[in-house]
Amino acid sequence: MRLIFSALLAALAFTSCAGYQLGGAKPAVLRDVTRITVPMFQNDTLHPRAEALATSAAAEAIVLDGTYRITKLDDADAILEGIVHRIDYTPLRTQRLDTLRPEELQNTVTLLWKLRDARNPTKILASGSATGTSRFFVDSNLQTSRNNALPDALQRASESMVSRLANGF
Repeated sequence: MRLIFSALLAALAFTSCAGYQLGGAKPAVLRDVTRITVPMFQNDTLHPRAEALATSAAAEAIVLDGTYRITKLDDADAILEGIVHRIDYTPLRTQRLDTLRPEELQNTVTLLWKLRDARNPTKILASGSATGTSRFFVDSNLQTSRNNALPDALQRASESMVSRLANGF
């Protein structure tokens, strides 16, 4: 009875972690990168302060993911450079009597990014684009509605970018 119990316990112990691997699932090219610095993003749009919002969203997404640490340039293994490339607005719902006046809009933010080696900035480790969307209702002040919805779309784009850096997809 004791032999059966110990054999069952051993079989359970060996099969409980079958297929699990210790360590991260980072892309192979980024296996030596643990610390990233995030300088201020560039802004190709006419939206004021979009670069500051995008930089903050990217840094927050990196911290929340936990795969990499944010550090200063002197201690960094890689430099994450980004550009707020486009912000597009699409009407989702219009007023019943005036189809040219939207009630609900969707903004789509496109970020272009490059991860450069900190020791050799001419070497690009990874690059790509990330998009994020947000829906919002139009108030009496359209500019305020757009400003309030932009951080959410930038956060979603940054999460997509960090997912690609941390997981490879």
